[in-house]
Amino acid sequence: MLEPSIDALQEKINSKYTLVTLSARRARQISETKKILVDNPKSHKYVGMALEEVQADKLYITEE
Repeated sequence: MLEPSIDALQEKINSKYTLVTLSARRARQISETKKILVDNPKSHKYVGMALEEVQADKLYITEE
């Protein structure tokens, strides 16, 4: 099972497209800088780490 779940993530960010775009950009950033905003991520993959940051409210998008 994917952790965090898509349902829990969509409570934070409503659009699946926005969630995918945000996490993909953050995953690329993590791979380049190796700086992670959450302590002890469960995932070893960059996209999983980015999704964990969304779940922990460390990564979010502001609406204009």
